[in-house]
Amino acid sequence: MMDTMVRNWWILALRGLFAVIFGVMALAWPRVTVGVLVALFGAYALVDGIFALIAAFQHRDRLVPLILHGLAGIAAGVVTFMWPGITAFALLYVIAAWAIITGVMELIAAAKLREEVPGELLLVLSGICSIAFGVLMMIWPGTGALALVGLIAAYAIVFGVLTLWLSFRLHALHRPSAANLSDSAGLRA
Repeated sequence: MMDTMVRNWWILALRGLFAVIFGVMALAWPRVTVGVLVALFGAYALVDGIFALIAAFQHRDRLVPLILHGLAGIAAGVVTFMWPGITAFALLYVIAAWAIITGVMELIAAAKLREEVPGELLLVLSGICSIAFGVLMMIWPGTGALALVGLIAAYAIVFGVLTLWLSFRLHALHRPSAANLSDSAGLRA
């Protein structure tokens, strides 16, 4: 499993990059209409769900949690596109449920990776961040649209940065060391 994660570090990097881009776009247009917010969130959730499903088939030992994560993301994306007239209040609960499910799946993955991945604490922090975000959104559903956009943007940026950080740590494990390069060069000579 560790080899697969290290080899496919770029999938986590893309996931983190999409989260940061989504967060920055939400901050750049704070007066965004509910329809555009729905489209942005739907696109992000759909892409995240697809990447989780791809990862599920590459990490067979984490198949069920990653499939659930992927299906939750895809379902959240599809729901937002099927009902574009959805209100901010209803969207809040869709986003909150998706964030909580994603956070739980990340905590499960971190528990399984505890002994194999040096940066699993980042996955734990990401999972806690996701759950906290979802719970806060359920506790305060009456927040204004601008506050909701700011909260969603902040969550996406923090989640994306943590995911990018983990992916770069995995990438560092993927790169061959100078000692390995010189050993392989000596074998060719």
